[in-house]
Amino acid sequence: MTGEGAVQFLEVRSAAAEAPVRRIAYRHVPAAHAGTPGLFWLSGFKSDMASTKATAVAGYARMHGLGSTVFDYSGHGLSSGRFEDGTIGQWLDEACSVFRKVTHGPQVVIGSSMGGHIALLLLRKLLSEFPDDGRRLAALVLIAPAWNMTEDLIWKGMGDDARRDVVEKGVAMRPSDYGEPYAITRSLIEDGRRHLLARRPFDAGRPVLILQGAQDPDVPLRHTEELMGYLTGGHAELVVVPDGEHRLSRPEDLARLYELIDRAVAAAWRGQVPPV
Repeated sequence: MTGEGAVQFLEVRSAAAEAPVRRIAYRHVPAAHAGTPGLFWLSGFKSDMASTKATAVAGYARMHGLGSTVFDYSGHGLSSGRFEDGTIGQWLDEACSVFRKVTHGPQVVIGSSMGGHIALLLLRKLLSEFPDDGRRLAALVLIAPAWNMTEDLIWKGMGDDARRDVVEKGVAMRPSDYGEPYAITRSLIEDGRRHLLARRPFDAGRPVLILQGAQDPDVPLRHTEELMGYLTGGHAELVVVPDGEHRLSRPEDLARLYELIDRAVAAAWRGQVPPV
């Protein structure tokens, strides 16, 4: 574990009546001084707050007097629930609840892989439903952002037999380069279609700094370049690591990540977030 703050739990209820209450595990370390920005970490698919990058981000925050918040989605890590029952909508609700109820002051949201998709959805949700909290989201740092992951990277990448299993049986097992095969459920795919980012121009209104490996087989560079084509307003920047793969957790990758975090924190200090 990170050693950064004691594990605490937050109960999250979704708007859908049938969704169970989830007990979400998180670690939160306040900033050294009031008003100092915090770092808010969003993990990837089947990852958790004990991962290499989550641990590194929390440690970086401590060294620089920044706040830090890391948590586990339901069905991940120390949080309640089964992974197979999770959906993008549920994990987004959990991210929103932890952001609103645990963090204070300006926040730099850092999302890795699926966490990059949820980071963009979180910004959209906060600006639409909770504008006061939306103003606190000062910048985004995205690592290989798997935007529209369930449709573009999972469903379209599945073979016909696996798609048939999802539709007819409700689940298909997908091989993984990072461990045991994992379940892709019909509810994950169907709910994901309700949480797609529209393929049209979007002005985030705050810095969006993206770190992407050119050799990433899971979130290809072309997928991130397409996202860059929709981010308008001059706030977005893409940093490509020529020999980088998906995890981007080597010391040299983390050094590049810290540089982007530094820039995002500087923007948070300057208050470069327009009124909602």
